[in-house]
Amino acid sequence: MTTLVTGAGMVGRHTAQLLCERGEAVVIADVRPQAELNFETMHGIAYECCDITDCARLARIVAANDVRRIVHTAALLSTAIRKDPVRGVTVNTVGTVAVLEAARLNGVGRVVLASSTTVGYTTFGNRGSGPIEEDFPYRIVSQRPASIYAASKIAAEHLGLLYTDLYQLDVVILRYAAVLSAGLEPPSSVPARLLARLLDGGRESCDVILDDPYLSWAGGEEFVDVRDCARANLHALDATAPLQRVYNVATGRSYSLDEFVEVVRLIYPKLRVDRALKVATGFAGFPYIRPAPSDVGAATRELGFHAIYSLEDTIRYCTETH
Repeated sequence: MTTLVTGAGMVGRHTAQLLCERGEAVVIADVRPQAELNFETMHGIAYECCDITDCARLARIVAANDVRRIVHTAALLSTAIRKDPVRGVTVNTVGTVAVLEAARLNGVGRVVLASSTTVGYTTFGNRGSGPIEEDFPYRIVSQRPASIYAASKIAAEHLGLLYTDLYQLDVVILRYAAVLSAGLEPPSSVPARLLARLLDGGRESCDVILDDPYLSWAGGEEFVDVRDCARANLHALDATAPLQRVYNVATGRSYSLDEFVEVVRLIYPKLRVDRALKVATGFAGFPYIRPAPSDVGAATRELGFHAIYSLEDTIRYCTETH
């Protein structure tokens, strides 16, 4: 039995590595040629170069490798989508349909879709202080998505659930909090860019000027270790009764920007940060301040998953790989 992981980004790589370590056959599919990916460390994992929007090619990969399960992490993130919206929407929506259709046509047992807690950020202005559940109230016009990325993730979630409703495809959706990681490639996500800037400043003992409004926030924000995302993917693959279908993957705790900086300062005590901008918006420029962390109870009950890495654990790990 082979598991296909789409996307050779940090979540995809960590997921593939965990699967390989427990003795499973794994294939990673990514649009980039293998030579560009520093892939030599991924021992025992097969590689297929494939544009995720190429339905026919993807279906052939699934059939040829006897793929029985899929973890779909391939996506363009907010920064890349702002530069090329058409490509971003195509990858994140058409690409998801291509994965679902390849799974349907080939009798794949389960598909795990990577989503994001940003799908609910525009509801923050009308919420109380309780944890944010997966099935949150949502006004489709006044609380519409505040980014193309979030809109594409909402679309992908609904497509996945529809494939369950219409074709009985076994789909599980995971909404990651802001993912923190570091690696060989330049950081592209907002949380990875923030962390890279702080780690560079701490390591080089130079002032860090936070003059990008996307890297500052008012109130709190929740973060999750890339290794916990990979663990959650495996729990979602293995769960026997994922009845809710959609789950938050987070720690259950949020941090202000000052608190986040203080955790980095535990590692680099001389870190100096100049908050050049005083913002009144939430994380990554979203209009509302987060009122509470996400509810992580359903993932514990139905997937047997809970995050094990604290923010300090994560940042220490990233200092080793940055």
